[in-house]
Amino acid sequence: MNVLTIRDARKSFGATAALRGVSLELGAGEMLALLGPNGAGKTTLVRSIAGRVSLDSGSIELLGRRLGAGGGREPLGVVPQEIALYPLLTARENLEAFGRLHGMPRAALKSRVEWALEWTALADRAREPIKRFSGGMKRRLNIACGVLHEPRVVLLDEPTVGVDPQSRHAILERVQEFGRQGLAVVYTTHYMEEAERVCTRVGIIDHGRLVAEGTRRELVSRLGAQDRIDLSATGDPQKLAEVSRTVPGVSSAAVADHTVHLIAADGRHLLPALLEAAEAAQVSVSSVDVVEPDLEAVFLDLTGTALRE
Repeated sequence: MNVLTIRDARKSFGATAALRGVSLELGAGEMLALLGPNGAGKTTLVRSIAGRVSLDSGSIELLGRRLGAGGGREPLGVVPQEIALYPLLTARENLEAFGRLHGMPRAALKSRVEWALEWTALADRAREPIKRFSGGMKRRLNIACGVLHEPRVVLLDEPTVGVDPQSRHAILERVQEFGRQGLAVVYTTHYMEEAERVCTRVGIIDHGRLVAEGTRRELVSRLGAQDRIDLSATGDPQKLAEVSRTVPGVSSAAVADHTVHLIAADGRHLLPALLEAAEAAQVSVSSVDVVEPDLEAVFLDLTGTALRE
């Protein structure tokens, strides 16, 4: 049985179409990464599931029940991209406040608060106002508040934004526990490594459309024998991308972090033609790297842009 079903979700804000017919299904224990750049529609989709945005058309079902503007979202845990905590309250007080908002019985709330303080490694700072906490500590507490009532489905919207690498590792470890516990998870991110590490399935969303969905292996297999080629230029990388697109065999080219990312058939044999085209355009290539296709290559091939753009 699917615990979450979305059919043809559409939402516009004025002339901007944020969702253009997104459909997906999620079963118990499945962890789906929604991968896409900022503005792709990830957050709008999450807010629609959470009831904070009303769809123009389409439907959302949670545990077989169609969701409307009212209730029915008790089995849902929502962790927003923005830190949603009370800065003047302590960690314990925040957890107690969110537990009461979820309507938890007193006895259950008490035990879950103790669990959350241990789970977040904040037990020794439980009575400290969270305004003194680091970004990573706030993020962990933010997640705990969203799952305190033991939901069946968890929405995590960019949960590692603004944290250091050590805190990111700790958060990802905790998120992986959800899948092992049988929870269904929707995890939005624009970090490839997070999608690959945490989730069993990946949905690539771009300009409000779910352009592909499947396991990592299924998505990468779409590229067939194509390679990803990364070119670094000492001059204008945009000019290098334009030149590269003229070389037969190159299907996509985009710039991110001063590097030109290409998708091409039989990449190693194309290198002489690429370097010759760059030289003719008076663009100096400083380094070349041909790598096996990955999720970033899939995204580039499907959208024509690099994920980090």
